[in-house]
Amino acid sequence: MPELPEVETVCRDLHGTACGLNILDAKVTLPKLINVTPAKFRNILKGKTILNVRRRAKIINIELSDGYSLLVHLKMSGQLLYLPPDAPMAKHTHIVMKLSNGYHLRFRDQRQFGYMKLFKESDRQKFFEEMGFGPEPLEKSFTLDDFKALLLLRPKNKIKPLLIDQSFVSGIGNLYADEILHFAHVHPLRQVHTLSKQEISDIYKGIRQILTLASRNAAVRWSYLWIYPASRAALCLISRPMTGKANRARNAKPPSNASR
Repeated sequence: MPELPEVETVCRDLHGTACGLNILDAKVTLPKLINVTPAKFRNILKGKTILNVRRRAKIINIELSDGYSLLVHLKMSGQLLYLPPDAPMAKHTHIVMKLSNGYHLRFRDQRQFGYMKLFKESDRQKFFEEMGFGPEPLEKSFTLDDFKALLLLRPKNKIKPLLIDQSFVSGIGNLYADEILHFAHVHPLRQVHTLSKQEISDIYKGIRQILTLASRNAAVRWSYLWIYPASRAALCLISRPMTGKANRARNAKPPSNASR
């Protein structure tokens, strides 16, 4: 599943590609991926202008004219495909939007866990509130003191499951939690109350540095956004590769103080 850097990269690339374009038409062949009927989805999207593309947690927020937002979650296998209209229709393509420059924006999802949900602005905010997302870890307002305060509320939690809990902080998943904890030299099964001040500081530093570096380097482990003719299918360029200690830590036995 794409994590914060991957989703951030998709948002950045889609913003540069599609902002200012109008949606001329939309077709849905798998209704369970949307939150309204296919007819309503089409009617709402027709004529809307793409104004902005932003991220919230692991969700792509495509802001449209007339106060609408199209929220896209790629989940396990979702892809956004920006292609010319004569490009072959890939298998598992379930939603196609025709854009004013002649290109298509297609949503492909083999495992069908992803979604596209249309909301008015007030309903979008309500949706995010109901999801219970924690703070954005790369926001300037998210300080070390904030991180410490959140940890104090969960002293018995194991640190890795806590980092990937979207109600604790937003956007971190399995892979980057491993990278962050390897950066800080902290075992994933350590309980929060066993962490020293230095370890907490190092975890926070790892969150900021690794997520920032991965986002800057177009950290797309798979091609989540395919922009014709060139895709941004770069590998993660982060300080410690997953083939090293961080990967082995998943199956390692916890130290004697891991369950304290």
